[in-house]
Amino acid sequence: MSERAAPFYCPYCGDEDLRPNEQGHGAWECAACNRAFQLKFLGLLTRGLQRKDDGGDEI
Repeated sequence: MSERAAPFYCPYCGDEDLRPNEQGHGAWECAACNRAFQLKFLGLLTRGLQRKDDGGDEI
């Protein structure tokens, strides 16, 4: 099994100075804003992606 991708930026401040957190798998800490957060994959949606494509507004 391959490794999961790491986040590229902090979801709170947008900085890229992230490090793995000691809390466990998927936990990260941001050195810029001093926040810790956890990423978790919940699963695939059974209905899939549904788009409402009505063509947009006419000009």
